[in-house]
Amino acid sequence: MPFPPVEATSGADLSRRRLLASGGAIAAASLLPSPSSARASKAPRAARYQGVGEEGVLAFKGIRYARAARFARAVPEPARGPLLRAESFAPLCPQRTLSDHPQSEDCLFLNVWTPEVDARARRAVMVYFHGGAYTTGSVTDPLTHGGKLAAQGDVVVVTVNHRLNALGYAWLKPFGARYADSGNLGQLDLVLALQWVRENIGHFGGDPARVMVFGQSGGGAKIATLMAMPAAKGLFHSAATMSGQQVQASGPAHAWARTQAFMAKLGLAPSEVDALRTMPVERLVEGLDARDPVMSSGPVYFGPVLDMTNLPRHPFWPDAAPQSRAIPMILGNTREETRAFLDPRGPRLEGLEWENLGERLGREIKIDLDPVWVAAQYRAHYPGWSPEQIYYAATTAGRSWPGQVIEADERAKADAGATWVYQLDRPSPVDPLRGAAHTDDIPYVFGTLNAPGSYSGTGPAARALSSAMMRAFTGLAKTGRPGLADWTAYALPERATMIFDETTRLENDPRRWQRELWATAPYVQPGS
Repeated sequence: MPFPPVEATSGADLSRRRLLASGGAIAAASLLPSPSSARASKAPRAARYQGVGEEGVLAFKGIRYARAARFARAVPEPARGPLLRAESFAPLCPQRTLSDHPQSEDCLFLNVWTPEVDARARRAVMVYFHGGAYTTGSVTDPLTHGGKLAAQGDVVVVTVNHRLNALGYAWLKPFGARYADSGNLGQLDLVLALQWVRENIGHFGGDPARVMVFGQSGGGAKIATLMAMPAAKGLFHSAATMSGQQVQASGPAHAWARTQAFMAKLGLAPSEVDALRTMPVERLVEGLDARDPVMSSGPVYFGPVLDMTNLPRHPFWPDAAPQSRAIPMILGNTREETRAFLDPRGPRLEGLEWENLGERLGREIKIDLDPVWVAAQYRAHYPGWSPEQIYYAATTAGRSWPGQVIEADERAKADAGATWVYQLDRPSPVDPLRGAAHTDDIPYVFGTLNAPGSYSGTGPAARALSSAMMRAFTGLAKTGRPGLADWTAYALPERATMIFDETTRLENDPRRWQRELWATAPYVQPGS
């Protein structure tokens, strides 16, 4: 049965096919405990996995979906075998952050939250990829635990860890055929996780024909990249990106320069790939502090590479990848992204005034416009704004936000009518200086308002907004369109955008002036 077509108010009609359920998922129903016994059991089981009860649902944590040797393509884990306990998170990929969490190169694990382990339930499935660019992060973050979303949204939630940084994205293909898949190994891990979902999620009450991927920041960028990867075709049926966009991948020349800078930081000669393959992983992590030779500031970047095989084209340049156009998609950003990492109380803001505003902007914007001219344009257009207000508006609009605009516009140009755009405007009631910053939409979608790291608060307004965003996302997973009836699809030239604030409202092109200002110069994709 297909997703329903986009309504006429969206400006386009788009039918979505749903795949037939696999026979294995149906057959598994007779092998599983009934929903009532699964809920009551202290040790619920699904297929070969023994989980735990959590937040009114059943949780299965630390399920291995693949194994991999260093710098090699992963191989899937057999789905059959003896009983395995899936009661706690597995280690995450080695990285420079989260040092208080167990880390291991053996990190290809996922987690499932489900209302019941009944294969007949056939609930929509929401698969989450974490942020942290392609370098750091983990789905063990309490903000992204899936119990509340599974319970309140009546869906099956899957969260995935995979290889990051040099372990997942170093470009080693110049060293020979054994490294042919390097540069995109982390992406291929995600493909294997989605294949695991397709083949096994029926045992957990999920519908393999209704799989939605969603991710914040780097997680959204990973999704945009998957939308141009042939190996990912057909593995998910809708998508949502939250402050995460990938217009272009890294070119092989830039990727090679980064690999060489990384090796030099480790004291290796340009040809010593065997040492790179065998040295302790702790040393590899130390090498991640190498200075990026392309962006000229900050640590070395690792991300997807245009290798012409696993990734044969850029995701959204020169247009939206054809395989992505039929996939219903939500794209969103927060109004003041940079307040999350340009600390209002930190040295970057200390002493900020009109006289040095342009110079301060120049340190942070990525689009190549004269920052003094930019500051003057903002000051003239918003005469009532303070230097701080202009600083955060311009650094947000001059970094990654234009990538989201490009992606949405390219989908509209390609008649991908099932596209919806949002902007989170609700400022944090917990920290008045934070505004509506990067990552602040996560607890609203997951329902984790009271989790450590949430800036949403837990009052009535936060709960109402969480309910709206959760309905929007779960609606996309279930039906191929957001679960908010008044959310008009994105089209040109209107650029309808849902504003999530104390109340929700629809606006056309809400940051038009800023969009047009930054479009006077080419967008620069970080890491490309």
